[in-house]
Amino acid sequence: MSKTLYLTTPLYYVNAAPHIGHSYTNIAADCLARYHRLRGEEVFLLTGTDEHGQKIAQAAAAAGKHPQEFVDGVVPQFEGLWKTLNISYDDFIRTTQERHVTAVQAMLTTLHADGKLKRAVYQGWYCTPDETFWTEGELGREPGTAGTPACPSCQRPLEQTTEEGWYLELRAAQPWLKAFVSSHPAFVRPESRYNELRSLLEQPLPEYLCITRPRNRVPWGIEVPFSREHVVYVWIDALFNYITAPGYVSEPARFAGLWPADLHVIGKDILRHHALYWPILLKALGFPDEWMPTMIFAHGWWKVGEQKMSKSMGNIVDPTVVVGRVLADQPFAADVYRYFLLREVPFGQDGAFSESALFTRLHADLANDLGNLVNRTLSMLERYCAGQIPQPGPVGCAVEDEPLQRAAVQLPGRVEAAMARIEFSVALDAVMQVVSQANRYIEATAPWKLAKEEGHLSRLHTVLYVLAEVVRIIAILLEPFMPSVSLEIWRQFGYGDQPRRWRDASQWGLTDAGQQIGKPSILFPKNQQSPPAPSPQPRAS
Repeated sequence: MSKTLYLTTPLYYVNAAPHIGHSYTNIAADCLARYHRLRGEEVFLLTGTDEHGQKIAQAAAAAGKHPQEFVDGVVPQFEGLWKTLNISYDDFIRTTQERHVTAVQAMLTTLHADGKLKRAVYQGWYCTPDETFWTEGELGREPGTAGTPACPSCQRPLEQTTEEGWYLELRAAQPWLKAFVSSHPAFVRPESRYNELRSLLEQPLPEYLCITRPRNRVPWGIEVPFSREHVVYVWIDALFNYITAPGYVSEPARFAGLWPADLHVIGKDILRHHALYWPILLKALGFPDEWMPTMIFAHGWWKVGEQKMSKSMGNIVDPTVVVGRVLADQPFAADVYRYFLLREVPFGQDGAFSESALFTRLHADLANDLGNLVNRTLSMLERYCAGQIPQPGPVGCAVEDEPLQRAAVQLPGRVEAAMARIEFSVALDAVMQVVSQANRYIEATAPWKLAKEEGHLSRLHTVLYVLAEVVRIIAILLEPFMPSVSLEIWRQFGYGDQPRRWRDASQWGLTDAGQQIGKPSILFPKNQQSPPAPSPQPRAS
């Protein structure tokens, strides 16, 4: 029995509503999950929410609510967005759920019993927004240097802190992790992030990682079972979800069918937690090298202009506003948004969001190219073939028919190669090249002229059958990227309940002659011009 492909997203911190960064990660993970399912593979996609920690307690206090009440009010915003964006997750885990809390406590008890944790006092610098400690060495400061340093991650001022807690050895595990990373070049992707990790491992790691916080400072967290005056550090709490959800503690047989994770999809700002702390934590639990996650892919940020998005700067892009207002006239607004994020920049690099760029993709790629191909083909089938797929005649001029047919049946291989490298934009570019080629084919063959000329009926039918087959293949290949658009094209061409299967995309001639097409409708209406991009709407932290 083959292992289920296990894909994860980070757990999203619920001190505020979701933004474009959250949606980008989940759309990418969903695209991969749908792609592998379309290929007939068993897939388990996990997402969820991170609901403990100091920032949650502060946000709840500001709202006049108990932390549990506060997170219960925010989590539905994430669940609602994933429904809007057609995120096909298999499990949604919350760190306040009993299944997670009890499993985390059990694993901490094991680490404590095995002597892997040490009680000690920490003196150093702490970032409250990131809930992260930094040593003088990590900050590049000599001990005793005057002044307050800034957090390397968020650039906010750090606080000098002294507190007691429970610690996990980091530096002692560094030789093992360094060797593991060197022998597993695909452990972190893209290559720039892999090189970043290797560079980090060339420097001495902090001796220990504090995995707890004092309850008198951080009252909202999972209680440490052997030290009730402490709660679990929120990042340790969150990382554990990758093994608590598949049942590491409670369901060993199920866990064996899922673990190790095949891919953790994350943002580049949390690479350290996933590529340093997480494997060392797993090693402390006794996981062998072959049980380490197979790959961590750290994608880039979306920016507004040249600025990284930040709640404090008030330049957050809200996906619900983009889908519900900016693209309000689009029947498949969520798929337009998905297409833009996956097509606009290579996955792994930073991208700049603007409404003008969004509308450029909508008009140029989707309306003028894909939508035009689908609509023209359906219109000609309705006009010249009484709304049915015609019986094709002999293949015509090789200059016209054969190149398009060859490009269409070779397209799945091109998309597969790109998806193996997690290059969404390359995959979509390949699809759109064939879409453009099909539109040029229409101009070259001129079906409207064939329909008027005596003795060209067989040639007309061949041209329209070729176009219908190309659109069938494109509809299948678009399913991971634009699931609703793919399904609508499938419906409009009359395939009904026939399954969309990846293997069928590389075969020619699977559309039955005489198949009745459905009722056509415009996929990407041009009801308005691209509006000027307004300033991003500020949102409270």
